[in-house]
Amino acid sequence: MATQPPASVDPFGPEFLWGVATSGFQSEGHAPDSNWVRYIARSGYEAYGDSIDFYDRYGSDLALARAMGLNVFRISIEWARIQPQPGQWDEDGFRFYDSLLDAIAAAGMRPMVTLDHWVYPGWRADRGGWNDAGMVDDWLANACTVVDRYAARKPLWVTVNEPVAYIVHEEQQTGVTGPVIEERIAAVHNGIHDYIHHVQPDALVTSNIGYVAGSETQVNQPVVDRIKDRLDYIGVDYYYGADDPNAPPPGDRQIWELPLQPEGVYYALRHYARQFPGKPLYVVENGMPTQNGQPRPDGYDRADYLRDIVYWLQRARMDGMNLMGYNYWSLTDNYEWGSYTPRFGLYTVNVRTDPALTRTPTDAADAYRTIVHAGGVPRDYLPTRPPLACSYVDPPSSCDDPVTLPPCAVL
Repeated sequence: MATQPPASVDPFGPEFLWGVATSGFQSEGHAPDSNWVRYIARSGYEAYGDSIDFYDRYGSDLALARAMGLNVFRISIEWARIQPQPGQWDEDGFRFYDSLLDAIAAAGMRPMVTLDHWVYPGWRADRGGWNDAGMVDDWLANACTVVDRYAARKPLWVTVNEPVAYIVHEEQQTGVTGPVIEERIAAVHNGIHDYIHHVQPDALVTSNIGYVAGSETQVNQPVVDRIKDRLDYIGVDYYYGADDPNAPPPGDRQIWELPLQPEGVYYALRHYARQFPGKPLYVVENGMPTQNGQPRPDGYDRADYLRDIVYWLQRARMDGMNLMGYNYWSLTDNYEWGSYTPRFGLYTVNVRTDPALTRTPTDAADAYRTIVHAGGVPRDYLPTRPPLACSYVDPPSSCDDPVTLPPCAVL
């Protein structure tokens, strides 16, 4: 039965975690040899250059995050940077991450550390990547070294970013079969979860799930079932809705052409709240893509989308979901796995045309600052895009038990 809509929405309290999500390879630049450096060279992807050069500019980027009042900053610690050869650890690589984590703490933020954001060293690619059974031991050796060095900083941990999307891309690039890599990714997640808790007993560890509107159970559930006993919080990435089951499949459209359905984040959270009653939930990634920073054809701007998303987060908390935090993807535009055309950043960066890599605020930067300082959208806020009467984000639940707005909101 549909939940009755509240006349107003309550703000989040001071315990709520507001953050931004980034990844090392996509933003750092100065990339060492890795599987992704090789994919770019052989796949016809756009040249990487030095991305947005977060490696040299993290101090000023963290200042932008601090100015918004954020209290979480997600990074990944790149295996290729700290172990360029088997058995060889690079102290310069570690010193970079030492300094970055120091700066995150100095900016009053808690780190969220991802151990694998789809990138591994070139020497590991030479050994077959995930096709090789030895990947599990090599992966864990690296991850344990990272945990030993950084557990005292009390990060939130993400083991493997969006496992299913990772699996699909590795299948395409290396020929590894899905069941093989699924089993091995589950093994490294479960193994490092236990090791993290050995070193940091109060740790919170997840593997963030890239929610697939319309087919979440079919796509992600097999991986979830393998790791469900070792998830301290449920990390959900939500980007796109599913408003028409007859629409062209996602693979036939550019990502900025996929439907944005902000109330879908409510359904995605509800999907996992029902599967893991009481378990903390965290939106690890959410954002709006544009094509080269141009206005979207549907007229939706990033600030309105962000406010609409946060409204539905507040509704989720009011309906009893144990939502602990939200990260916007991403602080700045970056290298979106083969191209600089998709733009998600709160701050846009024109990598192709601006050698200075200037960070220019979008309308959403100020909107997010206002949201964070207020603990959410105003009590009387109503979304600029009303929810669909029958959504396919989580069928049949999202159609049979839809969220609605207060009656006066639709007059």
